[in-house]
Amino acid sequence: MTQFDCFAAEAVGFLQELKANNTKDWFAANKATYETHIKAPSKLFAEDMELALRDLTGQDHSSKIFRIHRDVRFSKDKTPYNAHLHLAFLPTGQAVQPPMWLFGLSPEKLSLGCGVLQYDKGALDTFRDAMAGPLGAELTQITLEMRNRGFRIGDPELKRIPPGFDKDHPHEEALRRKGFAVWMDTETPAFVLKSNLTELTAAEFAKLMPVFQLLSRIT
Repeated sequence: MTQFDCFAAEAVGFLQELKANNTKDWFAANKATYETHIKAPSKLFAEDMELALRDLTGQDHSSKIFRIHRDVRFSKDKTPYNAHLHLAFLPTGQAVQPPMWLFGLSPEKLSLGCGVLQYDKGALDTFRDAMAGPLGAELTQITLEMRNRGFRIGDPELKRIPPGFDKDHPHEEALRRKGFAVWMDTETPAFVLKSNLTELTAAEFAKLMPVFQLLSRIT
């Protein structure tokens, strides 16, 4: 059985060249490189990360590898491929929308994240109710602490507190969110070329455990 250690330099090179040559003809001519250095190792990496995240969190996880083909039906950008590799890891068996672990490799950098990018409608109501209580104060504190440590956190999506909550609520920033995710970015994508990549990635994800634990308490 093939063992996964890390991605090869050809994987990063493929994404860099795809960004510069995002056409069906170029992809067809280089599909073997994609199959060998992106698609196949991604599957092995995803399987290994499921186990590593179970060890980290105590919960079983499923994985998703996002398609390289873009859906261009409703987009002005008609380039056919995503010049990046995105994976998501999701704890299984939870009723409310749980936080995900996110792995995003682009030609310029690697981004690792944890959180919920956007809650579905029913889960958003549950999230807002939680943010109105003690968890909202905890999320505000985590936001402050992690920004001070250099993590990337987007601003709230709403300009005002949504209807149904006091407009002067002390958890105002948390209530204006439709989701919450925290990211760490590397300066280069070369991180994925390091030996024992699964262990290294899990060690980085461990820094985001406060986010995972807080969002997992929303029920």
